[in-house]
Formats: sequence, C-alpha cells, structure tokens
Amino acid sequence: MRFRILGTLEVRAGGDRITLASPRQQRALATLLLNANSVVPVERMIDALWEDEPPATAVKQVRNCVSALRGRLGEAGRVIVTDGPGYRLQTDADDLDSLRFRRHVAAARELAGQAKLVDAVEEIRAALALWRGPALDGLRTTTLAGRAAVLDEQRADAVELCAGWRLRLGETAEVVRELTEFCGEHPMRELSHLLLMRALAKEGRYAEASTLFHGLRRRLADELGVDPNPDLRRLHEQILTEATPSDSGPEPAAEVPPEHHPLDRAVTELAEAVTWQWRAEAELRSLHRPQPIVLHWSAVAGPGKPALRGDLDAIAETFAGLPVRQLVVLGDPGSGKSVLALMLTLELLRTRAPGAPVPVLLSLASWDPRREHLDRWLAGRLADNHPALLNAREYGPGASTRLVLGGHVVPVLDGLDEMPADLRAAALDALDQTMSVGRSVVLTCRSAEYEQVTRESGPVLSAATVVRLEPVVPQAAITYLSAREGAGRDRWRPVAERLRRDPDAALARVLRTPLMVDLARIGYGRPSADPAELLGADDASVLEGQLLDSFVPNAYAQVPQSPGRNPKTSPSGRYTAAQATRWLGFLARHLERARSRDLAWWQLYRAVPVGTRSGLVGLLIALFFVATGWVDDGPALAAIYGLSFGGAGYLTHRFGRAPEPLRTELRFVGATGKFAGRFAIGAVVGVLLGLGWSLATGLVVFLALVFGLVFAVHVWLAKPVDASRVSSPRTILRNERTGAIALAVSFLVSLGLFDGMAFAFTAQTRFLPVLGGRYDVALAIAGGLAGALFGFFMARGVAAVCYGLAGALAGGQVFPPATNPVLPLVVGVCFGGGIGLAVLVTRAWGNYFVHHIWLAATGRLPWRLMHFLDDAHRRGVLRQAGGVYQFRHARVQERLAALDPDERGRARPGR
Repeated sequence: MRFRILGTLEVRAGGDRITLASPRQQRALATLLLNANSVVPVERMIDALWEDEPPATAVKQVRNCVSALRGRLGEAGRVIVTDGPGYRLQTDADDLDSLRFRRHVAAARELAGQAKLVDAVEEIRAALALWRGPALDGLRTTTLAGRAAVLDEQRADAVELCAGWRLRLGETAEVVRELTEFCGEHPMRELSHLLLMRALAKEGRYAEASTLFHGLRRRLADELGVDPNPDLRRLHEQILTEATPSDSGPEPAAEVPPEHHPLDRAVTELAEAVTWQWRAEAELRSLHRPQPIVLHWSAVAGPGKPALRGDLDAIAETFAGLPVRQLVVLGDPGSGKSVLALMLTLELLRTRAPGAPVPVLLSLASWDPRREHLDRWLAGRLADNHPALLNAREYGPGASTRLVLGGHVVPVLDGLDEMPADLRAAALDALDQTMSVGRSVVLTCRSAEYEQVTRESGPVLSAATVVRLEPVVPQAAITYLSAREGAGRDRWRPVAERLRRDPDAALARVLRTPLMVDLARIGYGRPSADPAELLGADDASVLEGQLLDSFVPNAYAQVPQSPGRNPKTSPSGRYTAAQATRWLGFLARHLERARSRDLAWWQLYRAVPVGTRSGLVGLLIALFFVATGWVDDGPALAAIYGLSFGGAGYLTHRFGRAPEPLRTELRFVGATGKFAGRFAIGAVVGVLLGLGWSLATGLVVFLALVFGLVFAVHVWLAKPVDASRVSSPRTILRNERTGAIALAVSFLVSLGLFDGMAFAFTAQTRFLPVLGGRYDVALAIAGGLAGALFGFFMARGVAAVCYGLAGALAGGQVFPPATNPVLPLVVGVCFGGGIGLAVLVTRAWGNYFVHHIWLAATGRLPWRLMHFLDDAHRRGVLRQAGGVYQFRHARVQERLAALDPDERGRARPGR
C-alpha cells in the first residue's frame, strides 16, 4: 500500500488507485498521514472533519468514518490502529512519499557535508521528483492547511539547496532555468532570488540580474515595508560594477553559497521547530476548542503612547505596527497572559517573512539575572530546546549566541511574576539595559507585581507599549461555558442568569479570568454535573479554592473505557485522582522549595535531602567494592575498598557539581578519523596498564584492543544535526540515557576486565612495599593518578580529589593471587560494576534513576514517572516548554503545594 500526499491525496494498492468514498474519509486519512506513526487524538480528528461547530455525535461519526476507511483500504486497513486517545497510521518511509522525501533530503545533506556534491544533487533531485503539486492539493481545510504549508516550505528549501549545490558544480544554466520558474511561483523568497541573481551574473547576464533585484525590492517594500537582506544588496552592488561574484576571497558574506551560510539555515530550521512546538502545545491545551474565550486588551495610558485596544486576533498586527517592537502584557492571575504570549508567537510565525527574526517563547522562571546576562541565558535556553545548535560543524560555532546577538530571534518572555520576588527588579533592570537599543521583545507579568517592581526600580522599558488584559465579560464567559451544549440543553442557564443579574457577586468576580472560566468548564462539563452548584458560594476566594481543588480530580476522573483502547496507555483509566493528587502535590512542593516553575527530570534529585541522596549513592557504590575486596582477600580488604570508594562517591555527590544532560545522539557519519584517534589512545592506556601489572604479552595486546574499542565508541555519541527538532523531556532523557549507559558499560567492561585479569595473571612484582609487604607505594601512586584522572573525567575537581585518594588507598593494597579460576571472574564483575555505577551516577540519567527509584519506593512518585508526566500533559494538568514540564498555571502549582500531604491522599473525586 502506497500513500501520496505531496500533491493530491492518492492511495495505491498493487498499482491500482483506491478511490475514497467521501471528502470526510479523505480528510481523516490526510490527518493520519500528516501524523504518520503518531497518535492522533479523536479531538484533533474532529477538528479536521468539521471546520465549523461539530455535531453532538462527532465522536461516534469519527469512529464510523475510521471504520469505513479501514474497509475501503481492504487488507491494508490494518495499518490504522486504535491507540489510547485516538488512532495511529503505521507506515514506513517506503510507503509514504513525505517520509521518503525527508529521507532523501537528510541523505543529501550528509553527502554535501562530505563534499560529495554530485551525489547530493542526485539525492535531492530524487526527493523533489516525488512532488506532483502543492501538498494535499485540493484538500486544505483549516486544520490541514498549516501542516501542508510546512511540507510546501520544506520543498522550497530543498529546491534552494539543490540550486546552491548545482551552482558550486558550475551548472549555472540549469539553475537559471529552474529558478526562473520557481521565483515566479514564490515572488517573495529572498534566498531563491539571491541564487538566481548569482547564476545570472556568472553567465554575464547582469541586466537581468539587476532587473530581478529591483522587482524583488519593490514587492518587499509594497507588501512588507522592508528592504532586501544585506547579501542581496551587496551582490547587486557587485553586479552594478560588472564584477562577477567570486567563489573565493576575503569577503565571503555575499560569495559563500547560501547553503554554506549555516546561520541562515539555523534561522529557517528554528522557525520550523518553534512553529511545530507551539502549534502542538496549543492543540493539547485545546486553545481553539470549543472556541476561544473572547479576551480584550487595552494600552496603558502614557505620554506619547497610542490609545490602542483589541482582542487576541489583533495583537500580532498591533505588535508588528509598533514604532518600537517592545510589548509588555499585564493582567491579573489567570487572566490569559500565557495564552496571549503563545497565540502571539504562533501568529508572528505564521506571518513571518523569509529571513525575518523568529519569535521564541520562553519562561522567565529559570533566569537568575544576578548571575547570568540576559543574552547568555537566551542563548542557553535556545541550545537547551534545540541542541543541534551546539553542533559547530552544521551551524557554525556558537550558533545560539549568534542568533541572539544578531537579532535573529524575538524573545517572548512569559512570567516575570513567576521569578522569585527578590530577582524581579534586577531582571527588569537587565531587560531595560539590554533592550534599550530598540531590540524587539515581549514580556508578560501580573499587574500588581509589575507595578511594584517599577515603583522600586523606576521607569523601565520606556519605549515599550504596555497593554493590560481586561476581565472576561459575563457574556463571553457564558458563551464559552455553554459552547458544547446540545440543542435544548440549558444546564448553564442558572449561572448565566446570576452573571447577568449580579455582575459583582462572588461568582461573577471569580469568572472574570479565563483560568477560572476554564476550570468551571472542566469541573462541570460532563452532562451529569450540575453547574448550579457554583451559585452556593458567597466568598470569591472560597469558590476559587474549590475550582482549583477540583481541577486535578476532574482531570483524572474515571470514565468507561472503549473496548478498542489500551488501558495501560489510555489517559482516562490508568491513574486515580488520589494518586495523581498525591504525586503532583509532591512535585509542586519540590518546585516551590526550589523557587522554580520548571519541572526538569534531571533536577529531581533535589527533592531528596542532600544527606540522604549522597549516602544513597555512596552506599550503592560501596556494596560493589565490598564484594570485590571480600573476594580478593577477606573482610579487612572489603572494608578498605568499601570505605574508600563508597566515601569517594558520597563526597562527590555531597559537594560536587550536579550533572546536566549530555544531549547527544548516535551518529556514525564522519566519525572514522575520530574513531581511529580514540582507539589509539585507548590502546596505549591498555598497554600501560598491562605492563604496569606485569601481564603476559598476549594479555597486554588483548587489553589494548579492548581499551581501544571502549575509548573509540564514544565518538558515535555526537551532537544532533537537525535544529528543526525540538527537545522534549522524553527525547532528552532518551539521548542522555543512551550516552550514560554507553559510558558506564564501557568503563565496566574495560576496568572490570583489567582488574579480573590482574587478579588472575599478575606476576606479583613488588616495587616499593611497606607495612610488611601489605602495601606498595608505587602501585598506590599509580592507582591514585588513575583514580584522579577518572574522577576529573567524570565530575571535575571534587571527584578528582576523592577518587584519587580512594585509588591510592585501595590501589596500593597487596593481596595474594587467585587460587580459584572462578574468583577472577567474580572480582572483575564486582569491580567493573562498582566503577560502572560510579560513572553512571555522575551522569544526569544515572543520578535521576537512583533518586527516582528511591522516591518511588517510598511512595512519593510513581514508578513510571515519565509516563505519568506525559499523561498529565495530555490531560492538560501540565504544559511542556521545550525540555521541561510546567504546571498548567502557577496558581495550580501553588494550590497543590499548599495542601496538606494527608489531604492529598483523600482528594475528592471528580464529578
């Protein structure tokens, strides 16, 4: 079965085309193909099948539609499987043209990176040959249009890549022929015009190149009010002087082919990644369903400030029209500031011109302005969320820093109020100082906190336009709450009458913020719930507390399971409300103590008291070395080994620096040279160790091979190469786990093998024996140096001292050779296990693993924590911001953290 979406939607089986019965089946299949191998929730299917308000039977009709689609596809219909909250179409790159296209493009990039341009051009032309027209031509509903447009953009990028490579090969005539038509279809793409101008100039057609430039400049000025980018202007100046652009020379800005402008590629891929990231988050938060709450904002009066007012739909246009693109958004708690920031980001991305700065939405909660400059922090967060930017080979050195300093990003900074109170004034002062040169920025903050900070620090961001979100009007709240009510149902009528009759009552005051309106919808959205219960509270704070307390139980309310759902992965049946409230409450308290909003799995160790966590790590390491010493020479040596290495582990984790994720992935291309170099280093280490312990020649050679391979395999753990991929907690954990386990296993195998062989085959040569021959000073020095190098490699200074002392104390011990052939094997396994564990816990994943096991065993967290957090994200309890989770709202975190732990276990069930 072959699927084609790069053009009109086509399905073919055995060479025959399968005709789908209805447009609804076509839209359903298109939605599944755009998200191939990923679960598409039923809610997203509903959005794709009905552009306007879906019917009350939408869920049933989606099931019927999928069932009919399976029947239409025949035997191949089995590729559509029911999975958790929705459906998943299982396919591979050979059966779906969009996946084949991406595979060809990725292969072409790799070939180009190896300077195999002829092969790269052939590969990318194979990718472009898959296109038969615009993606999903003739089937672009509102929901499908965004993803289809992304595919079209990837095609355009591939055309420009191909043209750039062919220019370098001297194929200027072919480039002129292909790009002339392409530029006519895409009259605003600056990069394609630059390539075409360069090709025309190389053929001596300067007048045509100049005409092309003037046409582009006129269109950019008329439609966007901007000039062509500097590269285009410089190239045009060269054309005016009839100087053909050179492929070499000291000024590469205009001459270097565009595909060799790594920063330009980083900007394009960053825009693509941020679009996907926040579009998916908006869908998960159901910001467009049943329909958005109508929110209005108005500009705060000020000298020289325009009187502005509008709704969410107008905020991006207003921002783009500001004389200085600096915007401060104020509002009460829960008033929708974060939603406005997200929607503004998406709209700016949608209307972004090629080469324009990329809006990047970031939470300010993790910034400490006293320790870190704003630009450094921004660059660090970009690298955290898009680790491929750290790959200097792909994007040049310091790509994330150059993106920030070069004005290629527009920071959309959410939550000044979520920073610790003592940092807000310093943060605002740093923002004012950094952005005073007219750089674009968006900042959100609670009104009271912002006004307090500005009173303390004086006027800041004087060029910024300050807008305030207005309260939700009663009619907007009523419309939102009753949007999903079927015909003839009026459950919300008592609430509506109270809001209209008494706009100053407790209920009306509570429902003035989108957060509380949404919590009310969640709490009373089921047909069995009675919204009239909201009328009983006379105190606004009590009612707010009730809605906040009901949020988690309602999100985890048990509902009947469809027979097609997997109860292990379904977000409606695995966890009880009491469990979720207890575990989320523990995490909320952990974040409150850390004064943070970012729930990062690699910082979970902070939830364990420092003495406990250090002792836990030290004890685990000591157990392996106790076993090693006991087998070597009895309890005395066991105590020495256990205390020395266990103590080193304890001190390292008590006073050492906490590990951060490595953010690497397995990559084999271009690693041959590094592999050989690392292998040589490892082989030398193996030879020195073998000779130092007087091993036979054959064993020394064997050790050299083992150590060479162990040292060399790490070159396959390289920085990612695709900046269009956004980090998520799961991807960071998966990549870090791969690196941590590979590192630990390599040390386990190499040092375990060496220790076992030394125990079995050493010639028992003594160099500087003391203490009656029980201790050798020369071996102690060697062991101390090895331990210090090991510790420094793992965790720098503190670990180097601790493991250096441990190596000196344990390495100088003299014990009799093995008398049983099994003992060396046992010693090697125990010693290697201890070393491997010591390595593992100095990496972020190993540190997380040990402390997560402890917290799960003591009942404070679930055993499958990442699954639980992902499930909470799907339910809307958590939101995802790059590689970390955050509670849906700061008030939810604060409320969960404030509840008594015993009360969490007795959380009242959802309605």
